[in-house]
Amino acid sequence: MTFNEGADIRGGKVSRRRGRTTGVAVGGGGGILVLLLVIFGPQIGIDPSAFLGGSATGGGQVTDSPLDQCLTGEDANEQLDCRMQAAATSLDTYWSSEVDGYPQPSMVLFDGAVDTGCGSATSAVGPFYCPPDQTVYIDTAFFDELRTRFGSSGGSLAQLYIVAHEWGHHIQNVSGTMDGLDTSQTGPESDGVRLELQADCYAGAWVRAAQETTDADGDVFLEPVTSAQLADALSAAEAVGDDRIQESAGGGVNPETWTHGASEQRQEWFTTGLENGPQSCDTFSAATL
Repeated sequence: MTFNEGADIRGGKVSRRRGRTTGVAVGGGGGILVLLLVIFGPQIGIDPSAFLGGSATGGGQVTDSPLDQCLTGEDANEQLDCRMQAAATSLDTYWSSEVDGYPQPSMVLFDGAVDTGCGSATSAVGPFYCPPDQTVYIDTAFFDELRTRFGSSGGSLAQLYIVAHEWGHHIQNVSGTMDGLDTSQTGPESDGVRLELQADCYAGAWVRAAQETTDADGDVFLEPVTSAQLADALSAAEAVGDDRIQESAGGGVNPETWTHGASEQRQEWFTTGLENGPQSCDTFSAATL
């Protein structure tokens, strides 16, 4: 997606975390670890229990720097960090009109490893949302891996799909969707998969509305989406499907271990939100996925 050059993108709570944490502890977690395992899961085919929990040690001083250089859509089109800022601003504007009392989440961009309200994580976990601190965490190097390792076309809408998906988890958290789920199970019809597919659907709903969502001055954030850009987003949804990840890892496809859904499912639910809006995203009432 291309941002309108004159749009004001300063509204999102996005920062770049400086100072790399090291010595990430393994284990810990209890309910939080289980929640992360099922909700956020292995984005790149690695069990995140080896990368989450405990606390980080060493690494020196860590500071969060706001993206003060990111002012307009033109900046978003030229710089990746500013694109994340613009995405957050557009997503906040959209969801504040859809969710009563919408609380604005934060987004932290990091390199390598990070401390969160859910424990410590390395970039191997991939982008994730942490419910306790209501923050999206993204090592932006993941976007390169999305293209080079997982075969996505890697365009701008592929990147924004990932961000919008994580925002979908924030909507699930603040709306109570996450409450009372059976997160002990995996598989193609599990609560965890339904949660992930709903987040995909919410991402599609945002794309549907993003071309009409405006800043405080009435300027639209995003130019009309092209068919090539939609193909970028769908290629990202395909790339992070559980079956695709299992195949790329060289093993057989085992649906009973799925935590996010198959590539086809992820594409279908993104498209459902794109065509019909957020009211169509009740994956928990769907007889089949």
